[in-house]
Amino acid sequence: MTELQDVIETTTIEDALALIDQGLGGLTERQLVSTAEVTDLLLDVRSLLSESPAE
Repeated sequence: MTELQDVIETTTIEDALALIDQGLGGLTERQLVSTAEVTDLLLDVRSLLSESPAE
């Protein structure tokens, strides 16, 4: 793996972690969370993690 690929993958993982932290921050204050909101959060994380380095 090249150094550029390492940087891109690290950035993608950091973006995904930030998205998770943001989503969980908003969800933890509530007692009831819709499945649609959880699904949206998971799909956003999945799309970040599945991006190819060429994109």
